[in-house]
Amino acid sequence: MRRRLYFVLPDVACARQIANELLLARVEDRHMHFLAQRGTDLTPLREAGVWQKTDLVHGAEVGMIVGGIGGFLLGLMAVLTPPDGVQMQMITVLISAIIGALFGAWSASLIGASTPNTRLKHFQADIEAGRVLMMVDIPPSRVDEIRDLVLLRHPEANGGSVEPTLPAFP
Repeated sequence: MRRRLYFVLPDVACARQIANELLLARVEDRHMHFLAQRGTDLTPLREAGVWQKTDLVHGAEVGMIVGGIGGFLLGLMAVLTPPDGVQMQMITVLISAIIGALFGAWSASLIGASTPNTRLKHFQADIEAGRVLMMVDIPPSRVDEIRDLVLLRHPEANGGSVEPTLPAFP
């Protein structure tokens, strides 16, 4: 698992400089994401994508749980009260729970993909003021090292707050 550090930077030039320093500190480019006001040229920085800008992952997680529980309950109801002349096996409960979890994850992720990331609300005013938000995904053992590297070399950078955990797949 990785931890996500958030830093608010004053401008794109500062963001480019910090990105170069992080590359020298062996933080891979694919683990740095930048978010700025619409229309800002972030070249050559990696702009935040759907995974960072939306609640897609959170929606899929919640949908999987709710869909799995719903599928389990429907399967259990089908086994306990089968239609006349049909005998249901207990495997029906498992299959319906899996199908419910998959359907729930899919449908909730569609909703999550159209919803702005709730963790970024705190930074919205800074982004609208023309600042750049930098998100760095790093192993937990390097959190203090990277935070110190950025904040000590660049006192103009704000933040260094840590998101507790990140899913393994994005």
